[in-house]
Parts: sequence; C-alpha cells; structure tokens
Amino acid sequence: MAQTSPDAALFHACEIIGEAIASPEMRPEVKSFFDSNTFTISHVVRDPHSNACAIVDSVLDYDAASGRTMTVSARDLIDYVKSESLEVQWLLETHAHADHLSAAPLLQAELGGQLAIGREIVRVQEVFGKIFNAGTEFQRDGSQFDRLFRDGDRFKIGGLDAAVLHVPGHTPACLAYVVGDAVFPGDTLFMPDYGTARCDFPGGDARTLYRSIRRLMQLPGEARMFMCHDYKAPDRDEYAWETTVGAERNANIHVHDGVSEDEFVKMRTERDATLAMPKLILPSVQVNMRAGKLPPAEDNGVRYLKIPVNAL
Repeated sequence: MAQTSPDAALFHACEIIGEAIASPEMRPEVKSFFDSNTFTISHVVRDPHSNACAIVDSVLDYDAASGRTMTVSARDLIDYVKSESLEVQWLLETHAHADHLSAAPLLQAELGGQLAIGREIVRVQEVFGKIFNAGTEFQRDGSQFDRLFRDGDRFKIGGLDAAVLHVPGHTPACLAYVVGDAVFPGDTLFMPDYGTARCDFPGGDARTLYRSIRRLMQLPGEARMFMCHDYKAPDRDEYAWETTVGAERNANIHVHDGVSEDEFVKMRTERDATLAMPKLILPSVQVNMRAGKLPPAEDNGVRYLKIPVNAL
C-alpha cells in the first residue's frame, strides 16, 4: 500500500489492513450484538488463532423513568464470551457515548481486560465535569481508564495487530480502532444509506468531522467497517452494521466522494439544528465520563444522577 500522505498513523493502519486482506487467516472474527433500545451495536472481536478477544462499545441497560440499571445486554456479551472460552484482553470505548451507558465495569469485573479510550477524554471530562458540577473528587485526567490511546498507538489482540486513529468531530475524543481488516469507527460514520454523526454536542465540530471521515476513507476499500449504531434508513427493512470503506466512499449519502467540505458542513449544521438531544444523554455522559461507573453514593448510601436544567 503506497503512502499518499505524511500521516504515519494512517499509513500503519493501511499496512495492517493490507496484510490481513492478503492473508485471510489474519482477519479477525467479529460477533455483533444489537441493542434495540439504544440502536447500539457492541462487537466481540476475536483472534481466529487463539481465545483472545476485545469487546467494543458495551451497553448497560438503563430505564430513565425508574432510574434503574439492568444487565440484559451485558449478560449477552458475558454469556457469549464464557460459552466460547474467550479471554478478554481489551474493553474498547470509541468515545464517551451520549446515548447509552457503558457496561465496561461489569464486564471487567467478570471477564477482565484493560479498559481503554482516547486520550482526549480529558477534554470531555473537563467540559461535562463543569456541566454536572462533579466537584473536585471527580478526576479530570482520564485516570478512571486503564489506557488512554493516542493517534497512531498500536496494540495486540492475541496475534492480531491493531491500531488507533483519532477521528474527532462528533466528540473531541472519538477513536476508530483498526484490527486486521476490520475498522470500528464508533459514531463517526453510519451505514452508507444513513450518513454521518451529529456534531452539535459540546466539543463537536462539523468541519473536523469531515476531515476525520476523509482520513478514514483513505483506508483500503476492501476493509470491513463495523458501525456502533444503526437507525435503519427509511427504505431499508432490516437493521445493519457491516459495510466496507469502499461502500462508504461510493455511497454515503452525506459524505461520499465528491462532497466538498463546505457542502458537508452546511448540510451537517443545518441537519443538527433540527435534532433533539438523545433521550439518555444526561445519564449517559455523566456515567461514561467516569468510565462507566455511577457517581459516588451520597451520605444516605444512594447514588444520584443529576439533571442540569437549561444547560444543554
């Protein structure tokens, strides 16, 4: 794969994908779990030659009306991992989600693995720590996570090579994970017939998102791409979450080849102005900025989630 830019992290990701395409035995096996309540897809990514795996973007069920958490979605992941005798090496978060709570602490307690997210989570913690008036006891240095990835970082899942690409725009901390020929872009992209992520959360930026997406579009077209969400385009009958980089390049309704940066920014800005906030943004972000942990219990032993009024 020829290097087309001085982007060393992207070049290395292309190398990993190219090697997996040339040697199919290096392609990871991906088992996906769709949560219909939040339209989230969690992925178990496994090395085909060992029992090593990683879990990407897990879900802790939450009922907003009662304030109750449940573990149905997480139990599906746990049961699968145990039934396949897998060893969880990584719990990977693509970003601090605004539409579901992470189940990472439960999974880590039962299955092990290092919990990782992007280094720029500290920016999210700083902004939302103030919004939720989290106090000085809330550390804003990312220390709640085991590993803070930077752009270009490399890691292993068993014998599989993996790499990290920083793809901000939806949030400042968004990452895409490249594992063999599989790409996990988080909320940066959706299926080609649905488009792209919103950019109107604190720290989001449509122009930055466009540049992040065009960076991802430089990956080999044959690379498989696994979405974090699917909301089912109007003309599609079934939910879907697997596509290719080439399909995104050719057919993404918001950002296919030929769409200029200014055109995208205009579309995305106008579209975002019509969107309501995700129904779970307030509980989700204050939990996910803590690496999936609930806020500390107060003196009565009860944990509380705050609802800041007129703050977003």
